[in-house]
Amino acid sequence: MDIVNCDNAPPFTTKDGSTIREILAHRNSCIRNQSLAEATLPPHTRTQAHYHPLTEEIYYVLRGEGLMAIEQEKAIIRPGDGVAIPPGVKHQILNIGKEDLVFLCTCAPAYEHSDTLFCEDLLD
Repeated sequence: MDIVNCDNAPPFTTKDGSTIREILAHRNSCIRNQSLAEATLPPHTRTQAHYHPLTEEIYYVLRGEGLMAIEQEKAIIRPGDGVAIPPGVKHQILNIGKEDLVFLCTCAPAYEHSDTLFCEDLLD
């Protein structure tokens, strides 16, 4: 049985600039086709605009408030909001609040730096 507590998962910085704790993935469990991580963005910081040619993602906001950009669309996201990000779609997130923006991120297939490609800023 694989059980990983988020507090015990070592943080690392993804290629897009967010700090994540990979809770479950092929690197630390029997899971092979997806990953689950907790991401944190400090106030007034953003990820680099990017896309994943192979991976679909779901963001689920736990704390804070963000501005989500997917292609040309923008929306405020808050705790309880889930965001669907299909493969190949450009996206970026900005913490617009006064506290850390914390969200869960699922990836299928699992997150890999090599599947992150940068693009023009979507929030300027």
